Amino acid sequence: MIFNSITQKFIFFNIPTTLFSLLPFFLITGPALSDLTVSIISLIFLIYCFTKKNFSYFNKNYFYFFLLFWFYLLFNSLINNLNLDSVKISFFYFRYGVFVIAIATLIKVNNDFIKIFFYCIFFCFLILIIDGFYQYFYGVNIFGWERIGSRVSSFFGDELILGSYLSRIWPIFFGLSLLYLNKKSNLFIIVILTFILSEVLVFLSGERTSFFYINLSVIFIIFFSKKLFKLRLFIFLLSLSIISFISYFNSSAKERIIDQTLNQTNITSFKKSKFNNVYIFTKQHTEIYRTAYKMYLDNKLLGVGVKNFRNFCDNKNYTAGSMSCSTHPHNIFLQILVETGIIGFCFLFFVCLYFLRHLFLHLRFKLKNKQFFNDFEICILSVILIYIWPFVPTGNVFNNWLNIVLCISLPFLISGKNLQKSIN
Repeated sequence: MIFNSITQKFIFFNIPTTLFSLLPFFLITGPALSDLTVSIISLIFLIYCFTKKNFSYFNKNYFYFFLLFWFYLLFNSLINNLNLDSVKISFFYFRYGVFVIAIATLIKVNNDFIKIFFYCIFFCFLILIIDGFYQYFYGVNIFGWERIGSRVSSFFGDELILGSYLSRIWPIFFGLSLLYLNKKSNLFIIVILTFILSEVLVFLSGERTSFFYINLSVIFIIFFSKKLFKLRLFIFLLSLSIISFISYFNSSAKERIIDQTLNQTNITSFKKSKFNNVYIFTKQHTEIYRTAYKMYLDNKLLGVGVKNFRNFCDNKNYTAGSMSCSTHPHNIFLQILVETGIIGFCFLFFVCLYFLRHLFLHLRFKLKNKQFFNDFEICILSVILIYIWPFVPTGNVFNNWLNIVLCISLPFLISGKNLQKSIN
């Protein structure tokens, strides 16, 4: 990027990098500010490209792949059970691809703002941990917002996504700490303590999927990284020790994460040969999945349309029980299959194959004591892993908040090697 004046640099570099740095705070407030930030950054970058008549930044294979998916979403929405929400979601989905290219480009221009972004995440984790544990011990957070039963939600209030925020942002936070902090500094010790307590807080949030996610990313980093095995294993074991200690004296969190999960799946009470009594996660999830599968059988090629599961799940031809209707199928693979059909599913399937291919390639390098991905990239890849992991209940694929968290990580993956070299 070339700036011909201070004004241009302020508009096209300073504003978007400042907004990006503030995204960890905006995500705590909900989807509105974070979505507005992504839209503004994307718009500013497009204006720059039009002003300079330079669109070479988009000349990337991964952007062409995204563009093809976006065209398909738009096409599907326009011809398949047309509704305004579907068209709106599909049309504005374009901003995510532009946002990723914009941030990756800005990192190449000057990556100093990433350090600010790191400290913003650090501060967000600190205030959430302080407020979350305060709410756990005293029943209310510093604003006086009460716990939801035994579950800690901190500044997220009635929206129980504290665990989701921590578990999804945590790998980025951990990866950036490797780049910017001296392992012998006092600040690094504070960051390590933050990692430990954030894992404990995810457990106390009662969000079972998030607790699984953070442990999945931990295992992934331990297994695939080169120099993080001892450090990450130490944090992991210490976190589990604290969780075990808390569970011993206060079993409420443990009852939701473990006992309630076993009870809802009905594993502990089913009789031999009566597998119909066993549920996938819960009875409600099982009914939703059966409804989604029935819906798919009638709409294999194109699906029922983006965000249309909610409009068809109460149809008597698809319903699988009293709890089978929801806003989305609660599984990323099922949702893509049901709402966009086999054609849409092929895009997701290709992403998974591409991901697995590069992981196997990394393993081959690792066996030869070499590296295909550096440890920072492994941390970022764990964000992708928890997003596409198929065997847990998930949020809405087209949810703005979840997509923004994913999009934050992608520029780091694109710029991972260059970012590490420039800092080192």
